[in-house]
Amino acid sequence: MTHDSSTLKPYKDANDGKKKQVADMFDNISHSYDFLNHFMSLGIDIIWRKKAINSLKSIKPQLMLDVATGTGDFALESIKILNPKKIIGVDISQGMLEVAKKKIASKGLANQFEVQLGDSERLQFEDNTFDAVTVAFGVRNFENLEKGLSDIYRVLKPGGKAVILEFSNPKKFPIKQLYNFYFKFITPTIGKF
Repeated sequence: MTHDSSTLKPYKDANDGKKKQVADMFDNISHSYDFLNHFMSLGIDIIWRKKAINSLKSIKPQLMLDVATGTGDFALESIKILNPKKIIGVDISQGMLEVAKKKIASKGLANQFEVQLGDSERLQFEDNTFDAVTVAFGVRNFENLEKGLSDIYRVLKPGGKAVILEFSNPKKFPIKQLYNFYFKFITPTIGKF
């Protein structure tokens, strides 16, 4: 089955491609992204992150890649739980990376966690480089999902593990109705601030 996420653009009336729109959107909200993410998930994202990271304990990753690293929360939590030698975070939003760099500096983790501007579909790493690759709340923003997942697989070492954490649309009553109301009315109002 082919998945074409290019039709799901942040600004449906804009002429720019999805990647440019996603980068611009996250540059614009980078200063409030952490608050918005925790608020929109009602704080559950923190629990989900820990659970996803704990699923990597069995392989004891030493070199990790965090794709769509954003402000670095997932990678920073990975350092607390897994203590790898190195995590590299890539993101297409310079604004998000600037927030991540401030967090890294404030925690004194520059030797363990570095970030760089990068495209999930064209990762600038050799094949079979990373013990683990993570993506938290980022695959929905890939312009080409298959290409992004294929490149993640390419840079993952044999025996390595990829962990992807993402929202989905609930199907059961009343969660579905609450979810739809929240994301149709509450989230857009908050996003305007």
